[in-house]
Amino acid sequence: MEAPSQATPTPRKQPPIPWLNSMATEPFYLLHLLALFSYFAARTAACQDLSADFSHHLLRREIQAVLALSVLLAMKFVKEENWEGFIADGIFYAKGFLLAVCLVIDYRLSLCYLFAFVVIFVVSQQPPYDGLGSCTELTPFQLESILAEGNTSRYLLIELRASTSLSWVRSSRTFAELSNVYSNNNLSFGVIDLGRYPNAASLFGVSLWGQIPTYILFDKSVEAVRFPDITFEAKPFSSLNISKRLLCEHFELDRHLVEYLSK
Repeated sequence: MEAPSQATPTPRKQPPIPWLNSMATEPFYLLHLLALFSYFAARTAACQDLSADFSHHLLRREIQAVLALSVLLAMKFVKEENWEGFIADGIFYAKGFLLAVCLVIDYRLSLCYLFAFVVIFVVSQQPPYDGLGSCTELTPFQLESILAEGNTSRYLLIELRASTSLSWVRSSRTFAELSNVYSNNNLSFGVIDLGRYPNAASLFGVSLWGQIPTYILFDKSVEAVRFPDITFEAKPFSSLNISKRLLCEHFELDRHLVEYLSK
C-alpha cells in the first residue's frame, strides 16, 4: 500500500544563528539569562560593605559552585541525547547553585532569586523542538479516517503529544529524528497534538497528566503496541524518560526496517 499523499510544507527560513535567536526571542531563555546574569550586579551591590576576608570566602564558594556545575554539565552532556533535556537540566542546576551562593551573601537575596524563578516558571515554558522530520501532523479525525479507509502503510506509529508535558518537551526531537531514519512505505509516522484537542485524549485511553507523550503502533489499522501502557500512572515529581533506544526496542523499529529493505 502507498503512504498517504501530503502537501510538501514550505520550508521556513532559518535564522543564521538559531540558538542566539531563541535566546533573544523565547521568554523562557531570555528571562533565565537575565536572572542568572543579574547575579553579578547583585553581588557587586551586596559586597561593597563586606570585609576582604568575606570576599575571599565568597570567591572560593563561587569557584566551587562553578566547578561542580561544570562536572554535572559534562556528565549530562554525555548521557543526554536531546538538547532540550540538556538545557533544561543545565538551567535547573545553575539555579540551584546560584541560590546556594546567594545564601552565603544574604538569605534575603536567595529568597528574592527563588521568588524570581517561581515567577519565571509560572509565566514561561521551555519551547519544544519544532521540527517534524518525516512525520505527518494529524488531527484525531484525520487519524480515524486513515485507519477506517486503510489507505496508509501497513504500520503507522503515532505520537500523542502536548506542549504542557515537560516529559515531551525534553524529548520533543526524538520522534522526529527517528522518523527520518525509519520512515518508509511500510512504516509511517504521525503526530497528534492533544494540547489542541484535549477532548480526544479519552478516545486514545490516555491522560494529559502523566501519560504524555504516548506512542501507539497500528498494524493494518489495529492497535498493536503502545508505550507507556494504558495502565501506567506517573509518580509525583517524576517524568517519562523517552529515548531513541527505548522506542526502537519497544516497537522493534530495526526489524520493520530490515523487513522493508529485504523486499
